[in-house]
Amino acid sequence: MKVIQVGIGGMGNAWLGAAQRSPQVGFAGFVEIDKEIARAQSEAYNLDRALIFESLPAALEAVEADAVINVTPPEVHRQICVCAMEAGLPVLTEKPLAGSLDDARAIVETANATGILCSVAQNYRYRPLTQTIKAILAGGELGTVAALRCEFFRGPHFGGFRERMAQPLIIDMSIHHFDLMRLFLDSDALSISARSWNPPWSWFDGDASAAAQIEFANGAQASYIGSWCSQALETSWNANWRFECERGALLVEDDRVTAQQLLSVDEGARGLASQHGEVRAISPIGMERESQDYLLHEFYEAVMRGESVATTAQDNIHTVEFVFGVVEACDSGGLINL
Repeated sequence: MKVIQVGIGGMGNAWLGAAQRSPQVGFAGFVEIDKEIARAQSEAYNLDRALIFESLPAALEAVEADAVINVTPPEVHRQICVCAMEAGLPVLTEKPLAGSLDDARAIVETANATGILCSVAQNYRYRPLTQTIKAILAGGELGTVAALRCEFFRGPHFGGFRERMAQPLIIDMSIHHFDLMRLFLDSDALSISARSWNPPWSWFDGDASAAAQIEFANGAQASYIGSWCSQALETSWNANWRFECERGALLVEDDRVTAQQLLSVDEGARGLASQHGEVRAISPIGMERESQDYLLHEFYEAVMRGESVATTAQDNIHTVEFVFGVVEACDSGGLINL
């Protein structure tokens, strides 16, 4: 499969590396508007400078390709995704699906109208830790999940567009955790209350900290707190999680997974007493491919062999609605129903 990668700096490195590791995927061309990035990346990855174009239409006119990988800033996603799909090419786009809800819905409308695949790179779904959590919850041993808590604290200095965004944490990072909530609970957000703020030491223009309470369609409750300008005691990028279940609990701290099962509830002279099993450390599931490598291979299988993709634009719009529902709740200070 020959692809055009649009955007080769920043996160573009992850996709350049994934494609170069893949035995099935090669490059038909590239799009990069920054000439210095184009020069540096052509040297770093041994790219043909003649195949680096300044726009997607120019690349489409010059080369034959099977698909497009979109690694542009969120506000450009609609332009690139729609251009590719209208040209008949499937798209694998970085998250978020778009920088606004209107743009995200326009991408979905184009995907529906053209019948062309648009897949969203929710790469946190395809990590051993995530797949381990999902397998435990889906296995049924702990029963129904009634509530979960997710905590995330990091202090990255990215520079660039993220530090200029109005809601950098929620839109560019918390989207991973909100998407994982949908995956773990197999349900969509129903109502949201939230607050966001920017600590006085923050290097972000917009709010880099937020807290939210979410009710899901299946009745589960979720609480979230996160910050992108934490100064110490950082969590993993995967966040820390606790799942309160019908027959036990599941805990994820610093990427270590433990579980304890409720064995029985006995009625004695002093009332009810719970009997628990041992706290078990759970080993992560092994994966042949992870993150971008997984997504790229899944995209290849879909484009070239007609296989299905989990994170289509039509599904991912529910994650985007979730994210912008949190933003709206922060802005309004009220309860938002989706």
